[in-house]
Amino acid sequence: MLCHSPQMKIRDRVSSIKVYLPALYLALKHKKTPWLAKAIAAVALIYAISPIDFIPDFIPIVGYLDDLLILPGLIALCIKLIPKEIMTECLDKAKDIHLPKGLWYHALPIIGIWILLVFWIMRWFEWI
Repeated sequence: MLCHSPQMKIRDRVSSIKVYLPALYLALKHKKTPWLAKAIAAVALIYAISPIDFIPDFIPIVGYLDDLLILPGLIALCIKLIPKEIMTECLDKAKDIHLPKGLWYHALPIIGIWILLVFWIMRWFEWI
């Protein structure tokens, strides 16, 4: 379970996030997951794979602070909204999922969406 105890090390929190993200993806596809939980799970997953953060990661310490607060908060909220039996089922299935490493090009669609969003905002405010 995603735990926020002071004794839990950051490495353990990151490990639990690596298990919960695939579980949230499975819960998102589950028929019995409530719509609000699906919406928040979608936001959490998009935020997790998006290369663009609210605070850029190159800013020392503060850059990673949003990742350490926002993502676990969204995951914890999803866990509260998803019924226990569905979450348990999705966690069991998620433990068998092995995510590929080093496939940075999977982020290209997300980068494209962000570029289109920025372009649309600039057009909206007539900056270009």
